[in-house]
Formats: sequence, C-alpha cells, structure tokens
Amino acid sequence: MSDPAVSHGYVLTLSCADRPGIVHAVSAALLESGCNITDSQQYGNPDTGTFFMRVAVETTTSFSLLREHVDAIAGDFEFNWALHHAGAPVRTLIMASKAAHCLNDILFQQRSGTLPVDIPAIVSNHRDLEPLADFYGIPFHYIPVTADTKAEAEGQLLELVAELDVELVVLARYMQVLSDDLCNHLAGKAINIHHSFLPSFKGAKPYHQAHARGVKIIGATAHYVTAALDEGPIIEQEVIRVDHGHSVEKFVSMGRAVEARTLAQAVQWHAEHRVLLDGHRTVVFD
Repeated sequence: MSDPAVSHGYVLTLSCADRPGIVHAVSAALLESGCNITDSQQYGNPDTGTFFMRVAVETTTSFSLLREHVDAIAGDFEFNWALHHAGAPVRTLIMASKAAHCLNDILFQQRSGTLPVDIPAIVSNHRDLEPLADFYGIPFHYIPVTADTKAEAEGQLLELVAELDVELVVLARYMQVLSDDLCNHLAGKAINIHHSFLPSFKGAKPYHQAHARGVKIIGATAHYVTAALDEGPIIEQEVIRVDHGHSVEKFVSMGRAVEARTLAQAVQWHAEHRVLLDGHRTVVFD
C-alpha cells in the first residue's frame, strides 16, 4: 500500500453509453477519495451515443482504494474503465526490419526522458539494426520470417510479449504483414506507422507514387494494428508540403522524418493514456 503521506498521480479513463450524471458521479467519487483533479477532458460521440472521459488526479489515497471508489459507481453506468499510475513507463516492445529512422527516434526520446516507455526488447527479421540496439543497450532478438516459418516466428514473439510483460508493441517500419490471429491478440496494444497519408498511395513505394502524381503534400499515418491491413483506428497523422522541384530522394528523406515524428507522437499519446478506441476510430485527448 502507498505511503498515505505521499501524493501520487493517477489517470482514469472510461467510456460508456452517454447519459446525464456521468461527470458528476465521477467527480464525486474522486472527491470522496481525496483526489485533486488536475485535468479533465470528455467527449460524447453524437453518432454512436458513446461517452469518453480522461481524468488526471493527485491524491494521497492508495491505488487500490481509489480503484474501489471508482468501482463502486462503475456498475451503475456500465463503465469500460482503467486506472493508471501517471507517468509510469509503458512496457514497449519495438519491431523493425532494416530502416532505422523510426526506431532510432523512439530510442533517443526514451533515453532523453521525453517518451514514457520502458523498452525491454527489440525484435527484427533482419540483423541490420542490431548495432543500434547494442548502442542503446537493449536486448536484440533476431526472429527471421519466411512463409514456412511465419507461425513459428509469431509464436516466439508472443512468448516474448508474455515473458517480458509487454503492454505495447510498436511496429517501427517492420516490413512483415502480421497474421489475423496475432493482430487480434494485440488488438488495441500494437501501433504501426504507415509511410503515407492514408488512405492514399497504399502499397509499395508510396513516395515514388506520390512523386509520379505530382502531389503537393506527403505524410504519414500512425494507427492501431488490425487484421484489415493498414485500416486500423488512426491515432495521428502529419503532412508536409512538397513541390515540383523536389526529387524522389528528397521525398523519401522528408517522408522518413515525418514518419518518425508521427510514430513517436502516437506512442507518447498511447503511453499517457490519451487514446481511447471508438469502434474503427479513436478519441485522442490532448
């Protein structure tokens, strides 16, 4: 149990059918628990009738006792809810293939203290990024994938997820399509970066496609992984302007920078418990 003299930060997230009295009930339960609300955001989806809420609090009340107070009202509203320790690093396994830009950006931000994740392992189907993992002192797991060994490789991945108590899997330009079973197992717990502004220019060489079409903006999309390829709920997107004078190599260089920023932002929002699933969409509280 926490020291009653020490103040702790917690984040409560919840969703339920929208109805009057939710904010009042939550605020009252937190007040009775001795909480000081430091941030509160809510959104009611008028199309689905679903209510979403994120509340950050400071309190000397223990985590277990605070859970009991929230649980006392959760049944009345049929909350889908979770309580988190504010700022606690999220156990994050990163998967990558050969491209280093997204992986390096996450590792740098984690080491510099700007990304609240703990990275116990890096998994790759190639050995190209092993020196980068060694530089940051993170265990590197080489798991090759072929058509014949795909099931076995995904089994090894799931063993690592369980063994290392992984809470989030990040596909930092991991160039393998995950099986439907694995996607379903990691639902809401795996983030992918797509190297284009979805839904445009899917497939191979999106920047080459964009260059050939003479587009004026390019971008990247970070989304949750689902069995439907590149169609998971979108967390973050970013675009940048390009023009006719940029070569395809410049497109690729600029695109990589956008990919890294977009993925890192999505991981940060997830780790700060700012992203709530809303069917095929997300609610992202800033």
